Amino acid sequence: MDAYFSFTDERTLKKERAKARQLRGSQWWKRKRATGICHYCRQTFPPKELTMDHVIPIARGGRSEKFNLVPCCKACNTKKKQMLPTEWEAYMERLKN
Repeated sequence: MDAYFSFTDERTLKKERAKARQLRGSQWWKRKRATGICHYCRQTFPPKELTMDHVIPIARGGRSEKFNLVPCCKACNTKKKQMLPTEWEAYMERLKN
């Protein structure tokens, strides 16, 4: 599989990160995080331990929009880095085998 890279410029990165910070303080995010469930590993955590992850990373062309943001544990967020959903699924399959 060929890697997909979208080289996002610094101005766009800053803009999207600022939008993410704003959403992190919203009631929408607090409700989403309140479930306490990591989007990726499905384990339960205290809500404050969940981080905001861009399903499609900003660096890969994703945006800080509600449809692209999910709560996830720090371990999954660290492992996922800048992977796209299909790359993450392939990575998790390799770990199982």
